[in-house]
Parts: sequence; structure tokens; C-alpha cells
Amino acid sequence: MRSRMPWWTAIFISGAAMSKGGRVQVPEQVRQVQRILLETYGDGLIDMADFESHSPDSRQQALLSRALTALTVRILTGCDSESATAAVIDGRDDQGIDAIALTHSPPHVYLVQTKWSRTGNATAKTDAAHKMLAGLRLIDVEEYDQFNTKGCMLAEQAKTLISEHAAKVTLVTALMGTEPPSPEVEKVLANGEAEFNAFGRFLDHRVVHTPEFWEQVRADFTPKPVNLSIALSPWFSVDMPYPAFQGVASAQEVASWLDTHDSPLFHRNIRGPLGLTRTNSDMQGTLSQEPSNFWYFNNGITVLCDTIEPRYGSQRAPHSKPVTLKVNGASVVNGAQTVKAIAEAVAKDDDAATAQVSVRVIATGGTGDFAGRTTKASKLQNQVEARDFISLDPVQNELRADLKAGLDKSYTIRRGEPDPSPDTGCAVVEAAIALACAHPHPKHAARTAGSLDSLWERGPQGTYDTLFRPQPNAFQVWNSVLTLREVRKILHGMRPSVEGRAAATVEHGHLLLSHLAIQLLASPGLDDAELDWGKTVAPELPGLLKKLLPELVLAIDELYPRAQIRPLCADPARCKDVADLVLERARRSGAPTNLPAKYRHVRAKRTKRRSENAVHTIINHSALSEGTPLSLYTPQAPEREALESWLAEDPRRGRATWVNNRARPLLWEADGLEYSPSGLIKLMWELAEWENRPVANQGTARWMTSEGQTLAELAWKLRQELEEPEE
Repeated sequence: MRSRMPWWTAIFISGAAMSKGGRVQVPEQVRQVQRILLETYGDGLIDMADFESHSPDSRQQALLSRALTALTVRILTGCDSESATAAVIDGRDDQGIDAIALTHSPPHVYLVQTKWSRTGNATAKTDAAHKMLAGLRLIDVEEYDQFNTKGCMLAEQAKTLISEHAAKVTLVTALMGTEPPSPEVEKVLANGEAEFNAFGRFLDHRVVHTPEFWEQVRADFTPKPVNLSIALSPWFSVDMPYPAFQGVASAQEVASWLDTHDSPLFHRNIRGPLGLTRTNSDMQGTLSQEPSNFWYFNNGITVLCDTIEPRYGSQRAPHSKPVTLKVNGASVVNGAQTVKAIAEAVAKDDDAATAQVSVRVIATGGTGDFAGRTTKASKLQNQVEARDFISLDPVQNELRADLKAGLDKSYTIRRGEPDPSPDTGCAVVEAAIALACAHPHPKHAARTAGSLDSLWERGPQGTYDTLFRPQPNAFQVWNSVLTLREVRKILHGMRPSVEGRAAATVEHGHLLLSHLAIQLLASPGLDDAELDWGKTVAPELPGLLKKLLPELVLAIDELYPRAQIRPLCADPARCKDVADLVLERARRSGAPTNLPAKYRHVRAKRTKRRSENAVHTIINHSALSEGTPLSLYTPQAPEREALESWLAEDPRRGRATWVNNRARPLLWEADGLEYSPSGLIKLMWELAEWENRPVANQGTARWMTSEGQTLAELAWKLRQELEEPEE
């Protein structure tokens, strides 16, 4: 994306760096930024061990470059200075990337390249842009070992975020200068985006210039307080532990906040107004067409401030009259989009000014910790997604009843409901993925590989109506789910034996392989009520996948030799071409095709060493998101029998969620407390009064994700990928 002039342009034009002619004095901005960088990062916060033998001037220039990189990470992610330095990989073998910064909510990867200039004239170079794209390609093909030690770890985490959480990537060019990239640089970046965006918006780029650095350091040290006057009627108040008022304000008054204070009004918000979006457009439509209904349809606005000075309309009966609040040091921490939509609607339509909006004002008294927690909590409201509307479809309720009545299996539909354990049922997401793979046309598996959101697309061409219209029976859903789970399990076992494009096919093509395997099953249809899945389908799958993987890899190499595996597996048209060729060859009689030697992994002999703790491995790789549901897995019959009746008394006892805590990563649903995996298993054995329980246990082998992978298996997979990089 071409760099645009941001909102802070008006701020720094009016600041101390203004010349008599009205132009910003860039050298003064550079000096101010340099001073802050040296004060913040010059006392050991940045690793400079590789410059110990260099001259003081050379060392300082390198320090400033790395410090500017850290400041860029702060601008991008909003993290603190110490966290920002953890993303800096600048040095030998950085592969043209100075920092790899990751965010998890939303999932995003930033690859940063920085150019420092003491004179403020740094410019973007075409060779630097080429190097940054080359570094991204190394991450994409998992050649992490070409990075330095720190870069290797972060590159792998970035790939995990991309593969497992559909993270987008932004190439960030950070310049201590003001010149936009040349047309040649823009062309290089545009070509790179075209390469990676053939099948969806995956990659973009951004340029950060001197004014943005200057504004960041100024904002850190000289925040501007915002003072508001807010009239509420009706209203109520809370005195302890923090003074707070909540009530109804007029849209006209809310619009005046933005007119007076603009962007500083949102300085504590994690994001500013987004401008024209579908949601904001709908809000403006309600304000203009149904202003009396706006209060009912809107979640309201939360304002944090330092102090509140109320002026009551009546001292004898305060609640009988409006209250006017003098709010000092105010910031809108939730409802930025609402404020923006109201201001724009009121400017266009006088009727919008008559609307009412709920406003909550909390005085934190300068307590930064509480303010930060409130800001974070106000952003944790669940956004309505397309999947949520599926719960209104009668088909889903019928299917849930069918699964319960016909197979005694649970089926969860609403987001937020705890998913059943793998043995007892499934959720609508897993069912939809499995049905997409089982459909005769591979386009649905391909769409799902690209984005799970495609599962909920409605209409004649939408995936949802294709999969659930007419309603599938319980046997088709459950047998499809079992098949998808088994394919994932088998491919997980095959993964260590392959590398290169074959390994990428296992990782990104598991839905396509599931589709192909189902098409080749010799068993009766998965919707057959008489089908004994465990005796007929399960034994077929290992042989089918052993045959299909080489055929699929060779077909991709033949039809699309230069294609990247991930986007290919998400492209319906290419998947159709590849699937047709694979099925044609696989249906022929004869011995299975052998995988070419270049794709077969040969394990090198290594000195045996102690493995890293499984929990630490998972957290280090950001492999599980906070709140990931886990279910109890009892691999041995004695343990299963000892716990069975105790677990049946309260299903919550067999469920937990993941928290990123190295010591106690399991939040047990039964009591809401955090435990270590082994500690929780030991407690459960004791509570179940299992007399012959062992002295010790491997807790990570007893807690399983919804994909059927235990924590121990996940950690093993992560270690294997780290130790055995693909070619």
C-alpha cells in the first residue's frame, strides 16, 4: 500500500518542530527521536554484543538503527519497549529483515526493515525490498535455519501464526526520512504482493517515516489531556471502588466531542475510528432513518478519565434531573466507531442529532493498571460472526436432535458453548469442515482451506447451503467427522518422514487429501446407517493416504511446478485439476507410486539430549491460543474405567482451556482454577478415589485439542519441525 498522510500530520505541523515558513524541520525531529532512542535503549536494552570490537561511532549508529527498529515495532503492535526489542533480529544472517513482530489478536505478522539516517534523508532501496521478500519466502517454505538464532525462532512462530491462525503479513519499511518509496521500489513490492496474493489478501506493505517516529516519542512523554462536559439523563452512579456514572446522552452532544478534540479523544483506545465500514454505515443509517431506535441497537460508549466533577440539576432529588459531568483527562476506550458514526450522521442529517446513546464514564484517578485492564476488557466483547447466525437455522437443531437420538452424540452449534469431547460428539465447525471434504467437488475443501468463514456463505453458490441443504443425516455427519480426524492423525504420523513440497502438502493439503481419500473409499457411503466405520473405513485409510500423498505431490509438480502449496490448496480451480488427475491415476490398478527421493526425509544421527518441557515448547512457539478448549484423554483402560463414573457425574471435570502460563497452563472448567497438566491429573485421580493410581503421570499426554492431538504430541511435532527444517 502506498503510504498516506496520517491523522498526526496536523499535530506535528503545529508542534515545536515548525519553521517560520510553516514547514516541519526534519533535522529537529531526528535529533529529538535520537535522544529518546539513546535514553530508552542505550543502557543494555538492545543487544550489541556483535559490535563490541567496533568504533564508538559505528556502534552508536548500529544501536540507533536497532532502537529505531524497536520503536517501529511499538508503533505497529502497541507493545512496550522491552517487548519490542525481543522482536529485533538485526545482525548477521538476518536475511534482510531487521525485526519479526507478531500479534495474536488479531493474528498478524510484521516483517520490518529499517534505515537510520542522522540527517533524516534515509530512502527505500530496491535491493532491500528484494531481500525482505526473499526473507518472507524463506519463512513460507520453512527454511528457518537460514536465519540467525533469534530470527529462526521468530520465523517459525510467524509461520505457525500464518498456517494455524490465518495471519496476514505486512512488509514494513521504516525510514528516518520523509521521501516516499520510488516507483521502482513500489514495483518490487507490488510484484511481491501479486506473488503471495493470488488467492486472497495475504500480503501488504507499509512505510513508516520520520514524522511518525517523532509523534510516537512525543506521545509517550507529552500526552494531551482531553476534558469533556457530558450531560446524562436518566442516569445512575457508582461510588466504590472507582467513581462512575452511566446514563443516556444525546447524539448531538457526542458529535461535539469529535468536533472539539478529534483523535486525541481515543488515545487510550487500541484503535481509532475505522472510517467507512459496513458496521459504521449501518449505524449511520439507523441514526438517520430510525434515530429513536439507536439506543436499543447500539452497545454504547465507555469513557475513562482521571476525575469526574458532577453538577446536579437538583440537590434534593438528584436523579429527578439531568446530571452534567465535567470529565477531566478523558479517553473513549470503547465505542470509537460509534462516536465517529454519530459525528458523521449528525453532520449530514439534523434528525440524527435527536438519537440517544448509552454512555458510561469511569474515573480511574490516574490508576494506570485499572485503566489498562478496563480498556482491554471493554475490547473483549464477542463480535457477531456469520457462524453465529447459523444457530437460527432449523436444520442445525434438527441435526443436533438426529445425532443425539440416532448415535447418542452431542452437537454444539453456538459459539461459546463448550465443545464435546472427541468421543462424545463434535461442534458445527468440525462437522462443516468434514462435510466440505466429503462433498464430491473439491472446491468446498479448497474454500475451507482458504478460510473457515467460507463455510457460512449462504445462497445457491454458498458452501453452507450446499453442505446442509438437503439436511445430511446423523450418520453422514458423524462418519465424515471420524474420517477427517483419522486422516489428520495418519498425516501427523507421516509428517516426519517427508520434507520439501511433500511436507508442505501434508500441512496445507490435509483437507484435499481427506476429500480424495473419501472419494476412493471402497466402503459403503458414509451416510449408510449400517456402516461400521471402525471395521471398514478406518482400516482403509492408512493404505489410501500412503498411495494418495505421492500421487498428489507428483500431480502438483506436473501441473503447477512453480506454485506455492498453501495458496494452491486453497484455489478451487487448481484443486479440481489436481484432484481429477490424482483420482484418475489412483483408480488404476498397480503398485503405489513411490515418493521421489528428494521429498523423503532421512533422519540424521544426533546425540540424544533432554527434550524441552512440552508446555514451554508450546508457549515458545505460540502454538495454542489463549482459551483453546481441551478435553481429557485417558489412553489406558484401567485409568479410563477408574474415572468413568466420576466424570459422568459432572462433564465439566473432563474439560479445560489453555492459558499461556508456563507453570499452570490449564484452566479447569470444574472449579475455574489453573493447574499444571500433571498436577491436574493427579488431583483428578485423588478426587475420583482411584486406589491403584500410579505415583507419577505424563499430564501433557492426557489433554487433547479439538483436532485430536495431545499436548505431548503437539510439542513433539514442534520440536521435530525445529530440528528438521524442510528444504
